[in-house]
Amino acid sequence: MAKESGSHSPGRVLVTGGAGFIGRRLVRALLAAGHEVTVADLRRFPAEGDSAPAAVRNVTGDLCDPAIAARAVTDDTVAIFHLAAVTSVLRSVDDPVHTHMVNVDVTGRLLELAREHSVESFVLASTNAVTGNVGQAVITEQKVLRPLTPYGATKAAGEMLVNAYTNCYGIKGCSLRFSNVYGPGMAEKDSFIPRLMRAARDADGVQVRGDGSMLRDVVHVDDIVAGISVAWQAGHTGPLIVAGGKSVTVMEMVQAARRVTGAPIPVSYVPVGPGEMPAVVVDISAARALGYQPTMDLDAGLATVWPEFDPARTPLPAAPTSTSAPETQL
Repeated sequence: MAKESGSHSPGRVLVTGGAGFIGRRLVRALLAAGHEVTVADLRRFPAEGDSAPAAVRNVTGDLCDPAIAARAVTDDTVAIFHLAAVTSVLRSVDDPVHTHMVNVDVTGRLLELAREHSVESFVLASTNAVTGNVGQAVITEQKVLRPLTPYGATKAAGEMLVNAYTNCYGIKGCSLRFSNVYGPGMAEKDSFIPRLMRAARDADGVQVRGDGSMLRDVVHVDDIVAGISVAWQAGHTGPLIVAGGKSVTVMEMVQAARRVTGAPIPVSYVPVGPGEMPAVVVDISAARALGYQPTMDLDAGLATVWPEFDPARTPLPAAPTSTSAPETQL
């Protein structure tokens, strides 16, 4: 059975991927709320050479190693926020076996550790890609799961595992389906918004797949962190869409980046790749009913990203060395 202590009370929580883009913001929010945080990641929190806050316990290593996962989950853990994953769509197409190992096997191992240690809550970072191509239809939590890629399939499998452990063992399992997340801390990423920022910085252009009319829901990382908190505090179980709630075209993103940066950002058009959804239009009414309210519009959100790239304000961040595909369905 799960622990009796409520998730509202300060306690020990585990954040996998806690040194990553979303994870860093979530860890800081949890610390500010008075929780002790275990961070399990390939890198330590906050960064090499910096001292971690006293309330942070780092478990550094690969969660595919059962010994690392076992170190991360302890008897005093009241909640697990599982963010660590292979998140690149095309990387999953190139290496589906590794993607399955990271996204499914690790999720199953952590859920079993949660059962063994009587962890109360398990929150999985999932994606609206589990539904596959629904055309222009609005995506809800009730849509049938028909993923197009190994990435989407592994996230769907993770959701099924979370549901099973909720039903069989009483863990409060929640799968949060994020849309395209952006915000400060993206300098190392190769998704579309940081590519726009680098293009503005370097007086360069960007490639747009298709004709730029693909619809995407984009959501600021701070709204995502708020949504995670709302779902956890409410004790929500099952899937929940956490997104911006307003879709924009890819070209509207380009235009917003031009306004924020003042750069022309020329565009060249390239073919649409495999696994691309023509539109991501989501219904966030279930999250709103719990108290979730996204606050950041696109221009204001991009204004929080640009300072990390603006050469007039900061040293130039290095471009990512990986040649893998963007980490979001864009």
